[in-house]
Formats: sequence, C-alpha cells, structure tokens
Amino acid sequence: MIMTLQFPTMKIQLEDQKSLGEIQQEFSGVFPFLKIEFFTRPHNIGKGTEKKFMRSPQEKLKDVASVKSTQTVDVIADMTVAQLENEFKSLFGLHVQVFRRSGKLWLETTATDSWTLGYQNEQGIELSSGHLNSDNEPIDYHEQE
Repeated sequence: MIMTLQFPTMKIQLEDQKSLGEIQQEFSGVFPFLKIEFFTRPHNIGKGTEKKFMRSPQEKLKDVASVKSTQTVDVIADMTVAQLENEFKSLFGLHVQVFRRSGKLWLETTATDSWTLGYQNEQGIELSSGHLNSDNEPIDYHEQE
C-alpha cells in the first residue's frame, strides 16, 4: 500500500546567475526520490535522451536559457512530469527530463510522463525501500554509461 504524502508547492526562482545544479537541488529538496536533468536537446515521446546530451550542473542559466530577468516556475505535486518538462521548454527553452529513484538506480520517467510528480515520488519511495547502498544513496545517472 502506498502512503499518500503531502508535498508543498515550490517556486523555483530562475535567475541568470543561478546554476543548473542549484535548480536541481531545490527540486530534489521537495521531491527527494526525483531529480531533474537538463539536456541540450529534447527527448522524443516515450524515449530517453542520451547521456552525451546532458548539461553540466555547473552551467549558469544565463549561458543555456532564455531568462531575461528573474522568473518563477511553480512546481506542485499534482502537475504531471510532461507539464513540468513543457513549462521549462516553453518559458525558458530548457530541455528537462525527470528521473525517479528505483532502488539503487535513477530511471528516466519517459514511459510515465503522464504521472504526477507526487505519484512519481511515492513510487520512488516504494521502489527504493531496502534497496539503497551503504551510504543510503542510489547509483547516479552521471556514473553510468
């Protein structure tokens, strides 16, 4: 049985000096079993994006996005993965992909983009129970080929 968790609405402030890594940390602070990655190109529906197109967390928004002033993205548990990805694309020209923790792995959510962020996070909790390494962390996508 899955427990329904309550996640607050978060507002991600996008400022030109902010790094992609800072945005990732903010997002995962609210959805700890999810993470977002930024890519240089979009993914096709139902398919993932190759690792070679992943952006570095050190990159600044001013260098990769059309952010002209401080702007805000509202992220709520009831929005779908597809809605979040579309929001970043339409407002800022950023290609975002959501990943869900599954045991020791991070999986792209391409087949479940219609699920809400809250439900994705709940699934990550359920799939990761008892399957973490000794540091209580999954294997990072950046370390995989």
